[in-house]
Amino acid sequence: MGEYLERGLDEAFFALSHRTRRRMLVHLSEAREMRVTDLARRYRLSLNTVSKHVGVLERARLVRRRVAGREHFIKVVPARLAVAERWLQHHRRFWTERLDVLAALFEAKARN
Repeated sequence: MGEYLERGLDEAFFALSHRTRRRMLVHLSEAREMRVTDLARRYRLSLNTVSKHVGVLERARLVRRRVAGREHFIKVVPARLAVAERWLQHHRRFWTERLDVLAALFEAKARN
């Protein structure tokens, strides 16, 4: 289970590491579903380039594709983002607690 979670996090963070893919996720989250061709027009990128970005997002399971005839529609899968968010929240809490203890130690040292 841990290895699966780690691989999923690696894929999610890799997909999120590129500014264009993050922007795509924002636009997709604002729309219920979007055609890949419309996404390509929005970014003035070639259909091939957009398809490669969408492929990365799909492998990370951050988006899902639906094919209707020759049209490809994609939409965000919010649950996959929640996994990355939980990981970040856990580490934020961990480091906040540690830094609070460190700050208290410095304050105590300064008073002495």
